Amino acid sequence: MWIDTHCHLDAPEFEHTLPEVIQAAAEKNVQAILLPAVRVADCQHVRELAKQYSQLIPGLVYTLGIHPLYTNQAQEADINILAQEIAKSLSDPRFVGIGEIGLDYFVEGLDPHKQEYFFNAQLDLAQKFQLPVILHVRRSQDAILKALRRHKILGGIAHAFNGSFQQAEQFIELGLKLGFGGAATYERALQIRRLLTELPLDSIVTETDSPDIPPAWLREEGIAFNEPAFVARIAKELATIRGITDSEFADAVWRNAMQALPRWSALYSYKVISDGSIGKV
Repeated sequence: MWIDTHCHLDAPEFEHTLPEVIQAAAEKNVQAILLPAVRVADCQHVRELAKQYSQLIPGLVYTLGIHPLYTNQAQEADINILAQEIAKSLSDPRFVGIGEIGLDYFVEGLDPHKQEYFFNAQLDLAQKFQLPVILHVRRSQDAILKALRRHKILGGIAHAFNGSFQQAEQFIELGLKLGFGGAATYERALQIRRLLTELPLDSIVTETDSPDIPPAWLREEGIAFNEPAFVARIAKELATIRGITDSEFADAVWRNAMQALPRWSALYSYKVISDGSIGKV
């Protein structure tokens, strides 16, 4: 069984085809998907999606946060709203952490000071609620490491990791797992492939970042954008790069994800009721 630790099911690209997208993932034995919110306005929507499609994807979970690409539009009051949404979600077994949060020093036009304000405020919330984080790390590895060291964070995942080996080691030392997906399927992605082969296996998780970060074969096959169903093929290619069997890799990344996000693991002590809600086993 496969796991996608980062998938934006609420993206506009899936608006008209989401039932088919979820069905396709289920047919590929994708049994767990993490859906991160990117704005406070999305909190209720991702919560509802996690419940709505839980019959097909039993391990469908969500996190709540403000993505760095949306910080220019965010208001300081959004932190208070986010705190309220987090508190409201604590009783929901499908809520597993805070994210997608972080820093992006690649995209032009983003106010770095505003990004840093929202990132640090959300790390404060993660510390307050004792929740792990889903991190957006783009050309910002050192700044994020510095911020993490100022907070007592309960682990999480550095999504779409593309830093140096030394930076990877520092994230791991701080209790983070590292997300790998379609970018590693490109032969020219030498640094990412090196990380895949040399990092401890217990530090790696799989993701698609659907509908983004398409694998190398996507456009060749005339497919419009990435989907969670593709995590199976992506993961098999990552296993080949790693030099281990598909089943060994699948077992490892599943275990790693559950370790990174303990509430995700705890979800399996519940059962899905016919209406998509959850009851204790």
